[in-house]
Amino acid sequence: MSKKLVCIGGGENGRLLENGNYAPYETLEIDKEIVRLTKKQKPNFLFINHAMESLTIQESYYQTMKKIYEEKFNCNCKDLKSNELENEKIVKEKIEWADIIYEGGGDTSLLLDLWHKTNFDKVLYNAWLNGKVICGISAGAVCYFKSCNSDSSKDSKNKFSSLKGLNWFNLHITPHCNEYLRHESTIEQLKENNLVGIMLSNCIALEIIDDKYRGWRQNPFFL
Repeated sequence: MSKKLVCIGGGENGRLLENGNYAPYETLEIDKEIVRLTKKQKPNFLFINHAMESLTIQESYYQTMKKIYEEKFNCNCKDLKSNELENEKIVKEKIEWADIIYEGGGDTSLLLDLWHKTNFDKVLYNAWLNGKVICGISAGAVCYFKSCNSDSSKDSKNKFSSLKGLNWFNLHITPHCNEYLRHESTIEQLKENNLVGIMLSNCIALEIIDDKYRGWRQNPFFL
């Protein structure tokens, strides 16, 4: 069974902004690739946004992603909210149903704490081993690695910290690397941890299929 992971460094998804306008939709080709990896005409898309604490925000984010994956890619769509994670029956049913499991952005530290507390990290790991397409953006992209560059730090002196991840891969990863100080802070973290690092800018994705790595933007490129 092939193990499939797609990690998106960042980018807009066409969400409704506070000013009443809509953000651009910037990840079309990457989303198309995620769907292609299922090898199904009508895959089941499960959205999780456990990096956001508010259930209202989780629902709003889900509606945006549902619009994309249902209308553009002909997917069946469901979500799994953070307050459902302690219900083993619901978690089991939705994970088994899913072909794609997509984690949104937000607070990486919040996300990892919740997954460890509810043992969802183990559920997700088994889903990955069983061939589900695991994917995510920003916080939902970097949590799978040994460590990541994160702005979840409570240290007011340092905007970015090195955060311990799920360690599926022995790498240090950085999202939004085109943002101010992301690159500089990552270089320091790599020196301290003696790790190989990958930096992803917005609208760039890292695709890992078993032991093969490649990057995605409008067209794929090999790393």
